[in-house]
Amino acid sequence: MQIYEELKARGLIAQVTDEAEIRELVNSGKATFYIGFDCTADSLTAGHFMALTLMKRLQMAGNKPIALIGGGTTMIGDPSGRTDMRKMLTREDIAHNAECFKRQMERFIEFGEGKAMMLNNADWLLNLNYVELLREVGACFSVNNMLRAECYKQRMEKGLSFLEFNYMIMQSYDFYHMFQHYGCNMQFGGDDQWSNMLGGTELIRRKLGKDAYAMTITLLTDSQGKKMGKTAGNAVWLDANKTSPFEFYQYWRNVDDADVLKCIRMLTFLPLEQIDEMDHWQGEQLNHAKEILAFELTKMVHGEEEANKAQATARGLFSGAADEANMPSTQLDAALVRDGKVGLLSAMVAAKLCSSNREARQLIQQGGVLVDGEKVNDPAFALTTEQLGKGVVIKKGKKVYHKVTL
Repeated sequence: MQIYEELKARGLIAQVTDEAEIRELVNSGKATFYIGFDCTADSLTAGHFMALTLMKRLQMAGNKPIALIGGGTTMIGDPSGRTDMRKMLTREDIAHNAECFKRQMERFIEFGEGKAMMLNNADWLLNLNYVELLREVGACFSVNNMLRAECYKQRMEKGLSFLEFNYMIMQSYDFYHMFQHYGCNMQFGGDDQWSNMLGGTELIRRKLGKDAYAMTITLLTDSQGKKMGKTAGNAVWLDANKTSPFEFYQYWRNVDDADVLKCIRMLTFLPLEQIDEMDHWQGEQLNHAKEILAFELTKMVHGEEEANKAQATARGLFSGAADEANMPSTQLDAALVRDGKVGLLSAMVAAKLCSSNREARQLIQQGGVLVDGEKVNDPAFALTTEQLGKGVVIKKGKKVYHKVTL
């Protein structure tokens, strides 16, 4: 099976502009493609995972990836999938985040001469002359068509800033620039980016009279929430200092039954024949499939040793014989101590198990919290400094464990 057919078989392709031409380029290893990453934080998340694995698959098939760091577009902010305006970052913040992205991407993609490239659109966007841009590029865009784009529709009700309205033009210019200067002939992105991507493809065709192509990949949006990469209100980061290997493992171990095989097919590099054999799995077999998913992805991000530790800890928690050394933990601030105790509500908020005392109180009253294996129903329950000196394991719901110390 060639790579384009494999991408389809894994359920990765959502839309393409010219399927026959794209198939030929990708299968022959002649695609030079880019995926953009706006650096709004200092770490990539699980939501970027599909793009990173896609780049890896295509590079293994001989194609050339361009990882485009959005140092310029991040200063505007993509309105896609947003109901409000993104926080505006300084150039220093963006530069720091871009460097963090680069270190994480190098785990997936091989950079170097003749291999993958990493570019930063700040190198050309920040030097543009506004009037010249309007004359060269602005005339190619219909405001009516832009306003019909899905990425703007949901923002029109609450208000779309002129700053964000320019995002499509900036992203389109990226493709136009890289087509001319780096031989980039194809762009990939999430299905929510289709309107923006079409803008770049059409710009090249109108200005240069040459073919350029766009392909979007599907997003895991079903019962996992609007976008992959968030759980319990917190992002699942690829940086081990922000999301520990165990927490990363547990995120994938806890995906819904309906999503596990879909995730394995899209995100792992297991052979399709092996995955096809899992299609009929049910009940306890699905739990085994979740372990396979969690282990494979944790190994890819954090290495095999950390994946083994995370799996052993998770299995130990399930059996009641956990090795707490690899469990996520939080050292509580001594300022939380009152009369030799720390309130359970305060401990849960400090450990980011809940976002507020109110949320923690509701969870306790509903019977969803265990402290060292014992159910707690009283929101006024407190942990003694003696207990905290040894370490206390708080269990939230059925699957989230966290150790707190003082």
